[in-house]
Amino acid sequence: MADRSLDSLALPLEVRARLAELELELSEGDITQKGYEKKRSKLIGAYLPQPPGVDQALPQERRTPVTPSSSSRYHRRRSSGSRDERYRSDVHTEAVQAALAKHKERKMAVPMPSKRRSLVVQTSMDAYTPPDTSSGSEDEGSVQGDSQGTPTSSQGSINMEHWISQAIHGSTTSTTSSSSTQSGGSGAAHRLADVMAQTHIENHSAPPDVTTYTSEHSIQVERPQGSTARVAPKYGNAELMETGDGVPVSSRVSAKIQQLVNTLKRPKRPPLREFFVDDFEELLEVQQPDPNQPKPEGAQMLAMRGEQLGVVTNWPPSLEAALQRWGTISPKAPCLTTMDTNGKPLYILTYGKLWTRSMKVAYNILHKLGTKQEPMVRPGDRVALVFPNNDPAAFMVAFYGCLLAEVVPVPIEVPLTRKDAGSQQIGFLLGSCGVTVALTSDACHKGLPKSPTGEIPQFKGWPKLLWFVTESKHLSKPPRDWFPHIKDANNDTAYIEYKTCKDGSVLGVTVTRIALLTHCQALTQACGYTEAETIVNVLDFKKDVGLWHGILTSVMNMMHVISIPYSLMKVNPLSWIQKVCQYKAKVACVKSRDMHWALVAHRDQRDINLSSLRMLIVADGANPWSISSCDAFLNVFQSKGLRQEVICPCASSPEALTVAIRRPTDDSNQPPGRGVLSMHGLTYGVIRVDSEEKLSVLTVQDVGLVMPGAIMCAVKPDGIPQLCRTDEVGELCVCAIATGTSYYGLSGMTKNTFEVFPMTSSGAPISEYPFIRTGLLGFIGPGGLVFVVGKMDGLMVVSGRRHNADDIVATALAVEPMKFVYRGRIAVFSVSVLHDERIVIVAEQRPDSTEEDSFQWMSRVLQAIDSIHQVGVYCLALVPANTLPKTPLGGIHLSETKQLFLEGALHPCNVLMCPHTCVTNLPKPRQKQPEIGPASVMVGNLVSGKRIAQASGRDLGQIEDNDQARKFLFLSEVLQWRAQTTPDHVLYTLLNCRGTIANSLTCVQLHKRAEKIAVMLMERGHLQDGDHVALVYPPGIDLIAAFYGCLYAGCVPITVRPPHPQNIATTLPTVKMIVEVSRSACLMTTQLICKLLRSREAAAAVDVRTWPPILDTDDLPKKRPPQIYKPSNPDMLAYLDFSVSTTGMLAGVKMSHAATSAFCRSIKLQCELYPSREVAICLDPYCGLGFVLWCLCSVYSGHQSILIPPSELETTPALWLLAVSQYKVRDTFCSYSVMELCTKGLGSQTESLKQRGLDLSRVRTCVVVAEERPRIALTQSFSKLFKDLGLHPRAVSTSFGCRVNLAICLQGTSGPDPTTVYVDMRALRHDRVRLVERGSPHSLPLMESGKILPGVRIIIANPETKGPLGDSHLGEIWVHSAHNASGYFTIYGDESLQSDHFNSRLSFGDTQTIWARTGYLGFLRRTELTDANGERHDALYVVGALDEAMELRGMRYHPIDIETSVIRAHKSITECAVFTWTNLLVVVVELDGSEQEALDLVPLVTNVVLEEHYLIVGVVVVVDVGVIPINSRGEKQRMHLRDGFLADQLDPIYVAYNM
Repeated sequence: MADRSLDSLALPLEVRARLAELELELSEGDITQKGYEKKRSKLIGAYLPQPPGVDQALPQERRTPVTPSSSSRYHRRRSSGSRDERYRSDVHTEAVQAALAKHKERKMAVPMPSKRRSLVVQTSMDAYTPPDTSSGSEDEGSVQGDSQGTPTSSQGSINMEHWISQAIHGSTTSTTSSSSTQSGGSGAAHRLADVMAQTHIENHSAPPDVTTYTSEHSIQVERPQGSTARVAPKYGNAELMETGDGVPVSSRVSAKIQQLVNTLKRPKRPPLREFFVDDFEELLEVQQPDPNQPKPEGAQMLAMRGEQLGVVTNWPPSLEAALQRWGTISPKAPCLTTMDTNGKPLYILTYGKLWTRSMKVAYNILHKLGTKQEPMVRPGDRVALVFPNNDPAAFMVAFYGCLLAEVVPVPIEVPLTRKDAGSQQIGFLLGSCGVTVALTSDACHKGLPKSPTGEIPQFKGWPKLLWFVTESKHLSKPPRDWFPHIKDANNDTAYIEYKTCKDGSVLGVTVTRIALLTHCQALTQACGYTEAETIVNVLDFKKDVGLWHGILTSVMNMMHVISIPYSLMKVNPLSWIQKVCQYKAKVACVKSRDMHWALVAHRDQRDINLSSLRMLIVADGANPWSISSCDAFLNVFQSKGLRQEVICPCASSPEALTVAIRRPTDDSNQPPGRGVLSMHGLTYGVIRVDSEEKLSVLTVQDVGLVMPGAIMCAVKPDGIPQLCRTDEVGELCVCAIATGTSYYGLSGMTKNTFEVFPMTSSGAPISEYPFIRTGLLGFIGPGGLVFVVGKMDGLMVVSGRRHNADDIVATALAVEPMKFVYRGRIAVFSVSVLHDERIVIVAEQRPDSTEEDSFQWMSRVLQAIDSIHQVGVYCLALVPANTLPKTPLGGIHLSETKQLFLEGALHPCNVLMCPHTCVTNLPKPRQKQPEIGPASVMVGNLVSGKRIAQASGRDLGQIEDNDQARKFLFLSEVLQWRAQTTPDHVLYTLLNCRGTIANSLTCVQLHKRAEKIAVMLMERGHLQDGDHVALVYPPGIDLIAAFYGCLYAGCVPITVRPPHPQNIATTLPTVKMIVEVSRSACLMTTQLICKLLRSREAAAAVDVRTWPPILDTDDLPKKRPPQIYKPSNPDMLAYLDFSVSTTGMLAGVKMSHAATSAFCRSIKLQCELYPSREVAICLDPYCGLGFVLWCLCSVYSGHQSILIPPSELETTPALWLLAVSQYKVRDTFCSYSVMELCTKGLGSQTESLKQRGLDLSRVRTCVVVAEERPRIALTQSFSKLFKDLGLHPRAVSTSFGCRVNLAICLQGTSGPDPTTVYVDMRALRHDRVRLVERGSPHSLPLMESGKILPGVRIIIANPETKGPLGDSHLGEIWVHSAHNASGYFTIYGDESLQSDHFNSRLSFGDTQTIWARTGYLGFLRRTELTDANGERHDALYVVGALDEAMELRGMRYHPIDIETSVIRAHKSITECAVFTWTNLLVVVVELDGSEQEALDLVPLVTNVVLEEHYLIVGVVVVVDVGVIPINSRGEKQRMHLRDGFLADQLDPIYVAYNM
């Protein structure tokens, strides 16, 4: 790099000054990156020794490299003016901007998510709220990392919060740093969009595999260098929104996907080698330690001792004693001044009043609650203190009242609503502490939510409480002779402070009276407190530093506390500074947030003088990012009398109380300690001074020295508490009297935290006294200075490296935060997905930011975090302003936020997931093994040691039955025979929606009707035998008559579903297509449909002039045909069966007369059908088994078919079951859609149906007709639901058919019940079947698809090699049967491909038999059950269609398995469909809920698919209910959906492209 040598160049001073100006211009956004580089190279060109071709692309930081040496590890900041540039705390902002500039060279092509307009509008309309939301947050994840850093020139300090100065808002439209994704670069993407827009979707060539790991020859997307011209930022308008690369959103989705693909092709981090076995061959990678990772090298540290706690003679023996003393000798001395919201003193509590009122409270608690015999509260009991933040006086009186009464106060927050974030957990704490009484103030009591009777309701999770108001006017005076018992401090519990853990649970830390007193003494000594000093307190006085200094230590020293409520800070952020001036206060207790607010607001102030301050305690000084607020504050207020040595950061924790505090000194030449640490080193827990790579550093300030009377050491954060080395970060542990002693009521957790014995490397404990874990991560530097680099609670261990949530927040905030995200309104936490922690960032965006802003900000945050922390962010979510759950003081409630995220209740308005970049521990993609050759495999009927997987139904030839119909070769002859022998026998009964008979047909009626239709075909249609006729009828009797009419006339019928009158535009083209593809010479239909086909709506959808002649069968000729046609050969075509397969292919198969008769006979035998039987059929009669059962079986077997059109169930869901019950039917057939309608529609009506006499106890078989894997969940819930109505659970079963054979399996009347097995889903992906126990992980239930029909033989073959497979091996189901179809009539386009579907032979073994390939994967398994013929029963399990199976990462996935997981992920997902596109997995979910929930689904869907299937979702599409197309059998049409998605026709609510 040319820039490295800048320091060695002898640049004249004016050139250096000009360079500095340029840097400033660049950072202000006044010039572009290119302009900057141009001018810069011009300036230093003359001084460069190198030849002119050197790359000067990357701007270098303004910091001069310092060679790290051991002496320079902890630099003391020099107090002279030219302090070393590296110690500026705004270095981080610069580092982030520099990292982003670096990224800009290789721009990220992140496709921007597309969003429905309604969603875009909704997010920006949320009410805009001023400072409250930007309150940096309390304790939880708050970060006060100042984004702009040290201010330059007169522009004053931090020019952001635009609720304070609107003026700045429009100053820079887009600084160079922010234009990283706005530049209209990458002509490649533009060209790509154009190409994509012209190509037709159907004929995409094989897409590139982007999911492989090979990083050696990964394809780099070339980016033209010259295209970095700025594009004016576009706002708001969704149609014009651009993605990162300038591809307009409204362009084809495929262009976006291509863009995502290109981005994903970039090399990932190198794949890892080692694996751990996840109880199967799918191995998840385990993180290997990086051989080059930094390791601690220092010597073992020594425990650090604080100075002696010097006991001063007049220190009181207990805190109550101190109160008594001041209350009696100086009762007029002011103790506490409270402020109203205007900043006026509201009330002054003197020591005399504090003493008398606390006595009164003590007396009343002990004597006025309960009865004399049974007091409610005895000494030692716990009571809750519930006081608002603006009433410290009432709190103080109640707290000291409790101390005097020797009861234990538990201060908590005021519950505002019954369901406050975290309030339930507080309730658990109160319950576990046995609290029955809550002390509160009058105003607070009035403000609590009340029930209509005026009672205070019980809050969720809280115990029953008696609310007791402590105002003096409500209390009785203690008798003259009553006096509190004041003892010396002992080991009784003084108070319990609550603490919220990382997971949201609340613990109570007990502090004893001796610890309380010792802590006050230690603070007094460390801070040099003296009597009657004035102290300003902005902190929460109920806990932590605010309680310790502002309520306890102040009383010990008779100090005067000026308490500033949070509500006043919100109105006037400068109030605390004004009070310091007004009262000439010596000490102030603040958080970095308060300093930051003061900076933002200080401009208008003239007369501020802070010279009275001798100590400014920064309570969250342990947050590494507080340093920037301290520096900026000092910078601005130094001119107002603030001295540098006054700023005293301290570190504290609920368990260890004050851990360390910087002492106030009078020596201004003793500057505080600073460390500039390498962020990379810290992730390995190692302290390394900032190396050459200057971007990722953490500048930390010391938090002073160990407390007086305490010992401190650092131990390794996990495992046994072993002492750290000197250059290692560990958890700080403290041994002192002044600490908490336990978690109330939790002995196990107490032991782990409060009773730790640190060990040396030899295993010897360093002290006989226990230490306490502080929960702070840090180290002890030179001179005994304590440095804190993070909290244990904020620690996230991602693939073996430790990252601190606070650091990540700071980096995110440094990406031009104020324009976009509220300061401090960012939550960072980790969720565990696939055996590792994944980082999630949630931020509140400003209401006025556009989609483009937010997307751009998100992609830049990802880049910054990647550069600086070298860690990927799994999910980045933006929520509307003011919607994250708050803690009582306005911070973000972290655990609640995480909970909402995991439950899918966060409602973000923008989400960016990056699983592709983060998840590096997926199993290796599977390499296919070469198959073993035939020679080594076949031995008789065994394949490599297993029985060959083959099975057959009963042999048709062997069965003796009195089947009269057998003697006829043709169905038309069977009908004529029945019309002669049993003319009045009813064959068909059609029911209407009221359940009454709409129509019926006897044998002779059907015969006569068919004759008339035959005449009509010959005379009006002038058809020859062999012509094709399309029958477009609604489900009913007409269809049956028309079918036999065609057979009588020698024509070939094709049944076609009529167009839907409400939806002609989409349904009519399919009708037209079938009519054309089947080459129909004529079309027969009813008068009504006839009109519909010629209507104006029809003309808009198709060309109506090209219909073949349309015959209307409502008006038939009166004569009989001269003779009925008889085919010359049984192999002639009987009818054509057209159907759209699940993959969306329209395929017609040819059914010969022989096959049709064999089919009917097979079903007759399996279901034992005779003329005396009645069968109820609720199916679509247009194809497959549905058509055969509706039209053919009754004529062949003579039984009566009760026909129920499925469409009628939409109005009356109970129609089918009522018919089954009324006609006492034993066998019934339905489809999955019918079953689903009944399950969903009748779920709540079973009782009323029972009263209507619905009885299903006679049903022997209820068969679902399907062409897919049995849907166990649906059949089981159906059985369960109707069990009360007499349905036998074993009655429900499924059938299986496909295009080559319309029915292969069907559960008959005899034979064993269908069995269910559980298989390992992961083995299935490797085409192996591994049986597991029910309920074991990754188990998948599969139900047998009914019994194999008589005359059907099945074998399982390898679809690639066509070799036979063994028992329980997964392969393609091949079938040989007399009722196989004889071939495709036409398949749109590719006939040659399909020829082997009907006549395939095995590659070895039985190579003679001709099989038809079903295109379905399944396996056979021999069971212990016996068949009707006494043989062992072979069960066939269908797994899924080959065409639908997705090859991903070398494994075979079935969409239904992924869909099942996704539907379980969130209650609002009603349906889901998945498909792949260019090797990306696309998941489409239907959202049944408000559009605000749409984005909640993205992370949940991604998580569940990763966890259960080890797949990374590429695109998540959220659509409205009903968008996923479903065919008449209730099967999802995934390929149609895919085409619709790629052609941009789905109108999705949201499309997320996962990175």
